Amino acid sequence: MCADVIVAEDDEKQAELVRRYLEREGHAVRIVGDGLAALDAVRHKEPDLLVLDVMMPRADGLDVVRVLRAEARELPVLMLTARTTEDDLLLGLDLGADDYMTKPYSPRELMARVRTLLRRTRRPAEVAQDHVLRVGGLAVDPERHEVTVDGEPVECTRGEFRILAALAAGPDRVFSRQRLLEELHGFDRYISDRTVDVHVMNLRKKIEPAPRRPVRLLTVFGVGYKLTDPAKAARRG
Repeated sequence: MCADVIVAEDDEKQAELVRRYLEREGHAVRIVGDGLAALDAVRHKEPDLLVLDVMMPRADGLDVVRVLRAEARELPVLMLTARTTEDDLLLGLDLGADDYMTKPYSPRELMARVRTLLRRTRRPAEVAQDHVLRVGGLAVDPERHEVTVDGEPVECTRGEFRILAALAAGPDRVFSRQRLLEELHGFDRYISDRTVDVHVMNLRKKIEPAPRRPVRLLTVFGVGYKLTDPAKAARRG
């Protein structure tokens, strides 16, 4: 699976190491040394994958992700960071990063993460089968990566979308946090299941009429979360 990859890393030795491993697997690699250069490179020719360092001059990796998602660019982003606090990692996910690796990291593990991201982002037809998942007034279109609530479009990050699509594929089924973490795939093993809680909290702000009193995305205490049709739940009640 050959891909066009941009590596945004201001440490020249680190960038060269990543380049060698990527090229060994047959990928075409472009290296840039700061955040603004990364944005310019993506806009010039959008890659199949962006490997993005967080701490960079001119614009850091978090700002780069924020801008790319604001421009509605869906390219997968793998972030590399020396920051290890949970809040820093959750912020990256919330902005729309697809995966995180903390430094120092194993180049072999990095390549495994790259392969996983490329497989996931290159097989939408296999997952979607050209059908829309509907739970009451909520509709999730896996092929078009679109969400609507009562016909109104809802913007979701990639992580939020994966969780919502998994829940919508099994309405009224309870999903554990661990199962939903698996849907997010490949995130740093040191990130806790609070990652899922953050995504759920943000999703409720987008799909619930009253986020503090959810009627669609429900907590099953001690187990996990489920997605339900509030109209059907009201009739059952």
